[in-house]
Amino acid sequence: MELRALHHFVTVAEELQFGRAAARLNIVQSAVSQQIARLERELGVRLLDRSSRHVRLTPAGERVLVAARDTLASAARVRVVAGEPAAVLRIGTAPWGTRRLDRALDRLREGERPAEPRLVDLPEADRLAAVHDGALDLALVRGAVAPTTARVVRTWSEPLHAVVARDHPAADAPAVALRRLDPRGLRLPARESDQPLHDALLAALPLAPHRPPSGDLSNVLFEVGRDPDAWTPRPADGLAAALPARLRHVPFDPPLSVDGHVVTSLATPEPCVASYAAAFAD
Repeated sequence: MELRALHHFVTVAEELQFGRAAARLNIVQSAVSQQIARLERELGVRLLDRSSRHVRLTPAGERVLVAARDTLASAARVRVVAGEPAAVLRIGTAPWGTRRLDRALDRLREGERPAEPRLVDLPEADRLAAVHDGALDLALVRGAVAPTTARVVRTWSEPLHAVVARDHPAADAPAVALRRLDPRGLRLPARESDQPLHDALLAALPLAPHRPPSGDLSNVLFEVGRDPDAWTPRPADGLAAALPARLRHVPFDPPLSVDGHVVTSLATPEPCVASYAAAFAD
């Protein structure tokens, strides 16, 4: 079994589309298909369900994906031990300190390609521009990003909670149905403050705000805190520590979520991309 085959499989599993995987790997699509077919023959299991419309991991594929990432990580560690030095890793983030970020930083320091992370707090548009220009090694983005001048890897899925005032009827509930929230009370930050997250929130909600956005997140939270009918959806990770005492956060029932992405330069080596994605994955 070749590391290259595992690398190709991980790329297909992340993209769930052979054409995009081939583009990331800079090879033709038929070569990717041949590698996956050879790997399936060697393992004696079907890793992917394929049709003209979609590619999905089988249960065996889900298990092999975890092991393949571990194997590629171990191979990278061998290269480091053999003399490849650790490097400073410049990560573009939003001002949200979360458990996921803390855990990922530990993984990056101790993982397959040991690095010393350096966090750079930038608005979303500046984060992406800095990756493109080489000023950042990777950026973290909640919500979809068009992969035009960068490599975008969907890495995690994060539940959304409704943020409400402490005197809101749902403030002390274990969960709240979207239909129980007044659609006229929906508040969202302006799109330019974080375009991917703004668009992802709207995509997750079957309704739109009845009033213009309120500027940045600080203004939105201020409005929600003083209006018992107002609410705003936010990614759950780190909310408890970030909210002032006048606000509460409540899970949605049924659950809603938003995807998180690792964004790197198109020139970033594939083993590096794989290690970054593994660090931030669920």
